[in-house]
Amino acid sequence: MSDTIEKVKCLIIGSGPAGYTAAIYAARANMNPVLYQGQQPGGQLTTTNEVENFPGYPEGVTGPEMMVQLQEQAKRFGSDIRDGWATKVDFSGDIHKVWINDTIEIHAETVIISTGASAKYLGLESEQHYLKLGGGVSACAVCDGFFYRNQEVVIVGAGDSACEEAHYLSKLCKKVTMLVRSDKFRASKIMAERVQKTENIEILMNTETEEVLGDGQVVTGVKAKNRATGEVVEIPATGFFVAIGHKPNTDIFADFITLDETGYIVNVPGSSKTNVAGVFVAGDAADHVYRQAITAAGTGCMAALDAERYIASKE
Repeated sequence: MSDTIEKVKCLIIGSGPAGYTAAIYAARANMNPVLYQGQQPGGQLTTTNEVENFPGYPEGVTGPEMMVQLQEQAKRFGSDIRDGWATKVDFSGDIHKVWINDTIEIHAETVIISTGASAKYLGLESEQHYLKLGGGVSACAVCDGFFYRNQEVVIVGAGDSACEEAHYLSKLCKKVTMLVRSDKFRASKIMAERVQKTENIEILMNTETEEVLGDGQVVTGVKAKNRATGEVVEIPATGFFVAIGHKPNTDIFADFITLDETGYIVNVPGSSKTNVAGVFVAGDAADHVYRQAITAAGTGCMAALDAERYIASKE
């Protein structure tokens, strides 16, 4: 551990739309924010090739380009943007202690947690290949479904989110093939019935993905295997959507911050406040419903305003 302790007024843990927006607002309020970008600078959007639904970009923008622009905007107002990630916290006292890379100890008057959530993937080599290329693998139908209008796609999952995303895709795509690994849905009855009644959704039960097929650049289909019969089929598709859940990046806060049963931070309704005074949350670390760049940015604004008011109340 470091012998020196750095004291800051506002520490932001994590980048992405939530963290950078919080930094913009905190800097403009003369809070001199320090932001550590985390293990994936820019967050989930850095894996998104095209963003067409964020206001202010009539021609669209790539995810990485948007994150660079947000970072530059935060820097313009004096935000201190740094490499590194939080490895330990101690929120037991009035001073919020955070360790960066196990070496730097920071004492912060306020902390904004914007560590986000990571989409779960199947882990197939072919899946990761096309995900990294932006060639047809996605974990967000609302973000990317538009690019597959009048095309055939495959979606993997069995829960409410998978059913919701399959139904969303069915309004855009010619055909949606849904792969459910077991012999029953995990989704609520009403959600399962919704996809079962949708004409252009074909549901294959007891079916798991063996390989995402493609030409090396873009997805052309999916090889799937029936777990009961052993039959292997190739399903033509230009898009492969994975809807098997997200994991919020909140493990290091568990001893101090109230989390729900799946690990999302529980905030005070209508605010960014957590159960610890002076610690706030923004973005997907607390949002398992919307998970959009625009909502993350909105909560980043809220967190900075809440932090500013907290500091003012202490003075």
